Amino acid sequence: MSPILGVFASANQGQFISYPAFESIATVTVGAGGASTIDFTSIPSTYQHLQIRGIGRNTRAGATEDRANIRFNSDTGSNYAFHGLYGNGSSALTDALSSRTSCEYVFVFTAAAAAANTFGAAVVDILDYANTNKNKTLRSLNGYDLNGSGSIYLTSGLWQNTAAITSISIIPANGTFPQYTSYALYGIKGN
Repeated sequence: MSPILGVFASANQGQFISYPAFESIATVTVGAGGASTIDFTSIPSTYQHLQIRGIGRNTRAGATEDRANIRFNSDTGSNYAFHGLYGNGSSALTDALSSRTSCEYVFVFTAAAAAANTFGAAVVDILDYANTNKNKTLRSLNGYDLNGSGSIYLTSGLWQNTAAITSISIIPANGTFPQYTSYALYGIKGN
């Protein structure tokens, strides 16, 4: 046993350590016809947080990448903001925008000009989604690799609304989602 694990085991001997549990809520995989949006509806309020895991691509012509954004409870008002940090191996950029109609850059995937059958991946945490005493926040780690080139994005988003999140729409900024794009929604139980 390594020294760090040994100290941890000794300090917690006889104690039960509880870790958050992930439970699958729903999975959507796009079929042959493609999809213009992906919706998760009737989300139960029985979890502490939500997580979305996605692999995807976009049909935007002439581009190697494009993004998908998130909208909560069908709210199309200018109630969203985001911060982002992006890197491509040779440079890094930051960005921040407010008064948006969705949380942007939550998912950044390959687009039509990228090599065939290459997809991006993302993990998005939506924190305290059912708490009606605070605005909702999310964090996202996403990106793609194109055999040595590509990008990685670390973003945070804000929905300026205290309502419990009961539905989530994932919307491509341009184009549509092609076949095999897949999103899975999980509920995270608290300790």
